[in-house]
Amino acid sequence: MDKLAIQKITPTFLFLFIFIIKTLVTATKSDYNPDHNGEIFSKNLSRKKLGLHMAEKLSHLHFYFHDVIAGRNPTAIRIAEGETTKNSSTWFGAVMMMDDPLTVGPELSSKKVGRAQGIYGSASQSEVGFLMVLNYVFTEGKYNGSTLSILGRNAALSEMREMPIVGGSGLFRFARGYAQAKTHTLNVETGEAVVEYNVYVLHY
Repeated sequence: MDKLAIQKITPTFLFLFIFIIKTLVTATKSDYNPDHNGEIFSKNLSRKKLGLHMAEKLSHLHFYFHDVIAGRNPTAIRIAEGETTKNSSTWFGAVMMMDDPLTVGPELSSKKVGRAQGIYGSASQSEVGFLMVLNYVFTEGKYNGSTLSILGRNAALSEMREMPIVGGSGLFRFARGYAQAKTHTLNVETGEAVVEYNVYVLHY
């Protein structure tokens, strides 16, 4: 074969050779990352497989949270306390378990849209400040069965409090955002607090 024929064939041959090699590498490459024993621990996923090809949405949820700690049917009960809790003006060390109704309006009789289920504990010696660890479990409309998870600080006597949303499930998978809380009413005698919540959440 003369030099002219080789010059004509070489670029095509190189292109085909590179294409075949890349195809073979792609075909044999695994998304899984085996450890030293060859066992699978993690893998890379396509965002589209999880329905994440669309743009994020910003949703605003508005509801009222009813916390009742006295009476025949309390929605929050004390499950633990420290040795000095009873002598603390901030109830420092008290831990409450809650299953509080969430309603459209401030009245307990208004339409229920979910529950606030979780734990809050008094975590401040200088003011009434709670560590909130809870899920909003929604039971109404398109969000029925979906949840949002809250983890943050609640300075309960402040006019406005803000707590981060750290995740969610259902329609709120990969959620992030924040919840603003404002006390609507507080009855010291009955132990009932009605708190207005505005929740702003980014989700797919």
